[in-house]
Amino acid sequence: MKKFSREQRRARFALRHHLAEPASSPTQVVNSLVGLHSSDPVTVFLSVWARVPGFEVLELEKLLYEDRALVRHWGMRRTLWVVDRRLLPDLIASSTRSIGERERKRTARLIENGGVADDGEGWMREVLPKTLEAIRSHGEVFTRHLTSEIPELTERITFTNRAGKVMGTSGMGSRALVQLGMESKVVRARPAGSWVSGQYSWAAMESWIGGPIEDTPIEAASANIVEEWLRAFGPGTEADLKWWTGWPLLQVRRALADVGAVEVDLGDDGVGIAHREDLDDGPEPARWVALLPSLDSTTMGWKERAWYLGEHHRTLFDRNGNAGPTVWVDGRVVGGWAQRKDGEIVYELLDDVGREAEAAIEARRQELAGWLGDVTITPRFRSPHDRALAP
Repeated sequence: MKKFSREQRRARFALRHHLAEPASSPTQVVNSLVGLHSSDPVTVFLSVWARVPGFEVLELEKLLYEDRALVRHWGMRRTLWVVDRRLLPDLIASSTRSIGERERKRTARLIENGGVADDGEGWMREVLPKTLEAIRSHGEVFTRHLTSEIPELTERITFTNRAGKVMGTSGMGSRALVQLGMESKVVRARPAGSWVSGQYSWAAMESWIGGPIEDTPIEAASANIVEEWLRAFGPGTEADLKWWTGWPLLQVRRALADVGAVEVDLGDDGVGIAHREDLDDGPEPARWVALLPSLDSTTMGWKERAWYLGEHHRTLFDRNGNAGPTVWVDGRVVGGWAQRKDGEIVYELLDDVGREAEAAIEARRQELAGWLGDVTITPRFRSPHDRALAP
């Protein structure tokens, strides 16, 4: 059984994720990581900035909203991702389709329990096609415009706890559009305002990408996604892959068998899995440092993180497992960073990294501050460390 040390694993992703060696374009970054997390709009841009020298926001916006070579859509773990257009059929067949089916049942219950209609599925059969047709007629449209045209979307769901106490309300406009998105009938298009905005317009999927989505069998799609993960994040563990995909264990194991994955020895981290054609030791990367944003795909690539995170999980992740902004040195998370309300970028090191690495981190901090300029960002999911640095 091939053995990989922690140092070897760190060396592999340092090069493959373009942290020790730069990427040439946003597309190369997206593909090197399978996809970029997009639940927080700033993550995509900061993840690219961390890897592409001279990156400009307009370059990524063009790929997303004009060329549409990159697409923002729901996928693994019911999470928003930015993926290459070529990967979209596999994303949908392996993940989004089953998510949409489960979400439709959940939405029907919410409609009924929230007092919108007695028959939640009947409400969706009537309103969702009407909403989709309105989106097609507009091309791109924001939720607020749709609610002014379709009265049913102005309804609000009332949420109660187990004791029956009202905990809040939510508009059916946003709920209906998310449901259409998880059924891959619509896609999040351009945001209102700048790249930090999370208020997206909506477009019909087929019109946005220029045609129907290829219908891929779930087995083939799952195998393709697993192969992408193994080449980007392998070797890892079966638990890593199951968590990252959010799939049932049977689907994970079937896909691993289909790609011919092999078991490897990860030392103290147990038995791992790797692509059968990816067992070479690989080159040693140069020394490197990085400031990665919250939810960066490298930080979120594995479930079992001690080999690169150490004991910092409770400090740098929130209670739901969302990573905050992190500072990296040579494949290890060594601290966190934040931006304060006055725009200042600050960081704190939780490990001793030496003077040379500290100087490189400080230089990178200054580069990030210069790149952001007057833009102020706040992670949507804040870690305890982020809150402490930027209260």
